[in-house]
Amino acid sequence: MTRFLVVLTDVRPGDGAERDERTSPERRRQVVGASSREAADRIAGAFMALGMVRAGRQRVKVIAVGRRPRHPAF
Repeated sequence: MTRFLVVLTDVRPGDGAERDERTSPERRRQVVGASSREAADRIAGAFMALGMVRAGRQRVKVIAVGRRPRHPAF
C-alpha cells in the first residue's frame, strides 16, 4: 500500500534561480500522513482553503511515499 504525505510549505521569494527541492527544500509548516490518495486530497483541500495558501505565500504538496504497486514482469 502506498502512503501519502501532505506538506504545507512556505513559498520562497523568487530570486530568478530554478527551484530544486532536493538541494534546498522549502521550509515545512505542517506535515500530515494519509493512508489513501482520497484522504490525502481531502487534507490538501482543507490546506488550500487557508488564507496564506490562497494569497500565494504557502504551497500544498501531496507526495506518495512507501511501496509502489507491483507491475507484472513480462
